[in-house]
Amino acid sequence: MKTKKKKIDKVKKKNTIIFRTSFLVFIFGVALLFLTIHTYTLLYTPPNKEKLSKVITIHENKNFKEVARQLEAEGVIASKGFFVLLARATGADRKIQAGEYLLHTSMLPLEILDIIKNGKVYQHKITIPEGYNIKQIGRLLEEEGFTEYKDYLKIVHNKEFIQAFGVEGESLEGHLFPETYFFSKNQELEEIISAMVSKFFSVYTPEFENRARQLGMSMKEVITLASIIEKETSSKDEMPIVSAVYHNRLKKGMPLQSDPTVIYGIKNYNGNITKKDLQTKTAYNTYRIKGLPPGPIANPGRMAIYSALYPADSPYLYFVSMNNGQHFFSTNLKDHNKAVWKYQIKKRRGV
Repeated sequence: MKTKKKKIDKVKKKNTIIFRTSFLVFIFGVALLFLTIHTYTLLYTPPNKEKLSKVITIHENKNFKEVARQLEAEGVIASKGFFVLLARATGADRKIQAGEYLLHTSMLPLEILDIIKNGKVYQHKITIPEGYNIKQIGRLLEEEGFTEYKDYLKIVHNKEFIQAFGVEGESLEGHLFPETYFFSKNQELEEIISAMVSKFFSVYTPEFENRARQLGMSMKEVITLASIIEKETSSKDEMPIVSAVYHNRLKKGMPLQSDPTVIYGIKNYNGNITKKDLQTKTAYNTYRIKGLPPGPIANPGRMAIYSALYPADSPYLYFVSMNNGQHFFSTNLKDHNKAVWKYQIKKRRGV
């Protein structure tokens, strides 16, 4: 009887062990399944199905836990703890780069890690209008938060920096090509300016260089003339005709008599050009000097540069604004004076 009882107890004990083991395996399996589902959910389910964009700045020397906390607070990750573990598992926590990032709430954690690990910083769009001078570009860059105006002026007038591009002159005026650019806010100012100058040289092709040589003009002279054309008219169709006027005047030894050049030479221009301004001799007053001014007065676009090199076949020597975005062109002073009376003086007097 005792032997039989021992066997029964042994079987019961074995069954208990099996049951407990099975139960533990079951619990472990459930926990593993739960963990797998939870991990999968965190990996492949964004915090918000609605795509809400966030511009987030990660500062230098910020530890990864602080970054994770910041991202969670902004709603671009669901769990800072999981994000930290994921980053450590992939080694990304030691590779994050400072900068400004454009993230959104429907991104997955691995996408965000890839962006901040590889420094895919947010690129801000900035458009440099055709005809802006070097000071206006500096003010625009400052307004958009890319630089301090005083720092910008130092660089665009830095002799070594200018000479590195092979530009002749005391500044980079005329060589900051008007275009739409994309820059990050933590980008070096030298890189931003270099991008504009590089764009200029991609536009000023060997064809343009050859044409300038045919005309007996240096690049500086071409860009100076192009800048005047750019400031005189916004009409692409008129630019070759305006160019012809100035080429004809240069050939005849006549002063260019360009108001924009006079304005450029006025230190504190208030928006009104006066008779005194026209009579005051400055390096840029083309009413008082013959030939081109000493350098560009603005940064011309491609069409203005093209027009400076390829003027229209036209005998015109004068033009005056018709106050509708177009100009009236004349071959002689008599017709020009009539046009000035018709389109300028009569209008001002209300005749």
